[in-house]
Amino acid sequence: MSSANELVALPRSGLPIANMRHVYRVGDVERRLTKLPPKEHESLRATYERMLEKGPERFQVKPSGLPVMDPLYEELPNFHEVLDDVKRQLVLCQDSQDALEITPLLLLGPPGVGKTHFARMLARLLGTGMGFLSMSSMTAGWVLSGASSQWKGARPGKVFETLVDGQYANPVMVVDEIDKAGGEHAYDPLGALYSLLEHETAGSFTDEFAEVAIDASQVVWVATANDERAIPEPLLNRMNVYRVEMPDRDAARAIAGRLYKAIRAEHDWGRRFDAEPSDAVLNRFASLAPREMRRAWMTAFGNAKLDGRRQVELRDLPELAGRRSPIGFVQ
Repeated sequence: MSSANELVALPRSGLPIANMRHVYRVGDVERRLTKLPPKEHESLRATYERMLEKGPERFQVKPSGLPVMDPLYEELPNFHEVLDDVKRQLVLCQDSQDALEITPLLLLGPPGVGKTHFARMLARLLGTGMGFLSMSSMTAGWVLSGASSQWKGARPGKVFETLVDGQYANPVMVVDEIDKAGGEHAYDPLGALYSLLEHETAGSFTDEFAEVAIDASQVVWVATANDERAIPEPLLNRMNVYRVEMPDRDAARAIAGRLYKAIRAEHDWGRRFDAEPSDAVLNRFASLAPREMRRAWMTAFGNAKLDGRRQVELRDLPELAGRRSPIGFVQ
């Protein structure tokens, strides 16, 4: 279902070369639009018209060479195993005509370990877009695959929207907390993944709302979970599974130090603070989960500013709860 034109430069991408790929057939959309009864199904009509206006071509990121990944290894010290696998899959297509193909990833780990942050950094590395689904709040299967247009308030699913409304044929799609998906058996929120995670069937994925086949075969899937026991075995078999632990003390100190510098550089008020935090403060941050660090730094910066100081001190830090135990996480 794809069509490739000449390679073109892709702005804003760390991997600056891309093919153009057709993610749907215009003829299919036109036929569906023609069959709609006049003055009915206005939402569906608007969807088809939007598809025709945008056209079917999307960027398909293609490495021009193996990207520099050292900063990611430094920023994500507890994700080295995952990064190693991504690097192996990137190098396979760097000097060939093959498209970038990454096996779906499942990141298992305790809350706050940085799983969602890793997915965002992966999207940035690939120079592509990102879609996000939090399964803990989803109770219906149509969230991924759309709901029939016959239903009141129906709309397309997240996969359709990400591909049609985005710029890329191979966005990173994050299925967050996949182990917390709920819902009745007839509306399995994970049902669509059985075909979406298989390369062959994903190439002709039909959203139930639009009823037009979409090429989702290039989507880069990243699922996160705390407990693999709640995930059906057939889905586990479709993904590379990684157990991500909390960073050790030295790694956590390094993460906190880099985050301090990043926050300081992002804000004009940052220049009013010392370039480096103290060892004592970093030692306190070493007990935090990565997700909690930014919030703690912002509180500390504010307290120091209120006290008229350039240096963040221990007394500026919020009450640090420490690392949460990985409830439900299989060691």
